[in-house]
Amino acid sequence: MDRLRIDKWLWAARFYKTRSLACDEIDKGRVQVNGQAVKPAREVKAGDLIGLRQGVVQRTVQVLGVSATRGPAPVARLLYEETPESVQAGLKAAEQRRYASEPAHAIAHGRPTKRDRRALSGVAGHADQWGDRWSASVDPDTDR
Repeated sequence: MDRLRIDKWLWAARFYKTRSLACDEIDKGRVQVNGQAVKPAREVKAGDLIGLRQGVVQRTVQVLGVSATRGPAPVARLLYEETPESVQAGLKAAEQRRYASEPAHAIAHGRPTKRDRRALSGVAGHADQWGDRWSASVDPDTDR
């Protein structure tokens, strides 16, 4: 076997956990073969350059072999070789993420809840807002 569908190859080389995920990434245009956007049925052979994006990491790998079966990670690494430029770019991106993380990634759960908003504004509850008073109509400081 000297040719294999790109979605099967990406799955066998352990870039994506399932073929469905590989197909989704290909359909989104995040995978290129020899600089061209492809469809999942595109066949790859030894010597092809594949550019793919995994999360925020952009990788470029050269196909060394094809396999239709998904094996252990050490065997899967024999199917490709990452280009030196891609390795350097990955190291640079990792260093940049470590020193200056993206502010949007710090938001873990989206919009704050009512309790979160109160904690952010410093109001722990009604007792702090009204002091020791139990009613808004009665002011203990005034003499009547």
